Amino acid sequence: MIRRKFTLALGALLAAAALLPAQADNKTITLASLEWPPYTGAKLTEQGASVAVAKAAFKAMGYELKVQFFPWSRAVQLGKSDPGYAGYFPEYDSADLRKEFTLSDPMGNGPLGLAQRVDAPFSWNSVNDLSAKKIGVVQDYVNTTEFDARVASKQQKVDVAIDDGKNLVKLGAGRLDLAVVDGNVFNYLMKTDPELKPFVGKLAMNPKVLEDKRLFICFKKDAEGQRIAKIFNEGLKKIDVNAIMAKRLGG
Repeated sequence: MIRRKFTLALGALLAAAALLPAQADNKTITLASLEWPPYTGAKLTEQGASVAVAKAAFKAMGYELKVQFFPWSRAVQLGKSDPGYAGYFPEYDSADLRKEFTLSDPMGNGPLGLAQRVDAPFSWNSVNDLSAKKIGVVQDYVNTTEFDARVASKQQKVDVAIDDGKNLVKLGAGRLDLAVVDGNVFNYLMKTDPELKPFVGKLAMNPKVLEDKRLFICFKKDAEGQRIAKIFNEGLKKIDVNAIMAKRLGG
């Protein structure tokens, strides 16, 4: 009976250990991300600018980073709930996110703006000026605090797509007036996305930027997430984030 109890107890311990994320014992961190070139992408050099920064920061602290790519909404859920992932990235800051995640220090930035049709340029001064326009946004993306508040309060008409490329196709086809997109992402997609080839020269970024957005990693909001965030933040101090970003973004 004693031997059987010991065997059962050992089995329970081994089963519990199997559920722990790999990063707990072998200095390997796993994060979820999305196809968001040139910042992140499975087939990009170093998997993109943001992944290059994240890997360099963890490497500076003696850790290896592994990134797995999913549709955005799935990446967010895995980063939040799946024990196999320490978190997800890259993400924009928001008060709501900070209630659910431990955000890293900034790991780069990108110009969030509005794509428009060249034959229908739009001049605006404040977000209020956009209220009459139908604007494309991506499902579950954080945009700007003011813009998202206006969407939530039904003061801004939006059309939701699963990714930036789909929004730009809709814009080019005249189904949207404008589309929220990072300027670097816009430039990359217009050069590489076959679906956007018919619209090359017909779409452009509006000269006014919504916001120069800082990028973050969202770690789990628990003791382990806070521990890994601290390691990552220390690693960021040991690398040249701007140089790594500029190299991968072509700046």
